[in-house]
Amino acid sequence: MSDMYLGLMSGTSMDGVDAVVADFSQLPPRILAHHQQAIPSPLLAKLHRLCKPGEDELTVMAEASVEVAALFAQTAIQAINHAQLQASDIVAIGSHGQTVRHFPELGFSLQIGSPSHIAVATNTDVVADFRNKDMALGGQGAPLVPAFHQAVFSHPQQARFILNIGGIANITRLITGQDLLGYDTGPGNTLLDQHFKRHHPNGTDYDDNGQWGRSGQLIPALLAQLLADNYFALSAPKSTGREYFHLAWLDKHLQQPAFIKVQPADIQCTLHHLTVQSIAEQLQGFEQGTVYLCGGGDNNGLLLELLAKALPKLSLSRTSELGIPEQALEALAFAWLARCFVQQKNGNVGSVTGANRAAILGGFYPSK
Repeated sequence: MSDMYLGLMSGTSMDGVDAVVADFSQLPPRILAHHQQAIPSPLLAKLHRLCKPGEDELTVMAEASVEVAALFAQTAIQAINHAQLQASDIVAIGSHGQTVRHFPELGFSLQIGSPSHIAVATNTDVVADFRNKDMALGGQGAPLVPAFHQAVFSHPQQARFILNIGGIANITRLITGQDLLGYDTGPGNTLLDQHFKRHHPNGTDYDDNGQWGRSGQLIPALLAQLLADNYFALSAPKSTGREYFHLAWLDKHLQQPAFIKVQPADIQCTLHHLTVQSIAEQLQGFEQGTVYLCGGGDNNGLLLELLAKALPKLSLSRTSELGIPEQALEALAFAWLARCFVQQKNGNVGSVTGANRAAILGGFYPSK
């Protein structure tokens, strides 16, 4: 029987859809194809609109969900073609969907991108809705990838930390003899991207290599004010999203008299430090180990420089050094979660999400 699965992922940054075809007959799994597709501008505008309250949300969500599903299906088909396979070779597709709301305090998380539409369009069974089972068990429903990190990256002698700097940054601690821990540290790229776009409406959607942030200066008082937010003091398990860390959150701080006249480039520089410090504070107690980076933020030179300075006792590397390319990692994790569902294996870890027990995650959407 085939042991090939396909994973689909679009993260908080909404910088594209990743599809990965992988053979799980060995560990680490062998990636047969990785295809990334940009989100068309009209759909991207709808998705950004859905991330905050607005008028006629249900209609917009319905339109966007079907369009996301079509884009996901197209990306999956391209990946299957790149792997020189047929749909019948794939046991199942694991689709994360596109998160538009994540409310762990309410026990609810919403990912759109109709799995039934994906199943029909690809002629392949789909496993989706991975988060809500964990939340029904009292968990955060996120992050879900640490269980996958443990399965493929654990080492009996080495302390390893998997750091994903996406829209939100999250970290997985893989330390022999200790419970698995993984949680969102706070904003990764989301505030950097939103603040950049506000002041560069006709440019790119992100601060390329942190160049604009590098042109500014750190405002220590502003950084201290941002880091004083209650989220950073919370103990794990914890998760967050752009529903919490958004421009209105930033503006609340910038409207204080001390910061009204701060220059935009200085704010961008300070936001880089915010991402790094909120990560580094979770790792400064460790004397040895390696931090393996993945996610879009690992291409931001300023973030990497600041991270190296903040963590002088730890080595910095990338997950590609462990055999899995950085941009393929999260989509691969959802292929693995689909495999867990098909094989009726648990996909969550209570020490990570806070769920009161391990469980089989996801819902099944057959193509037939």
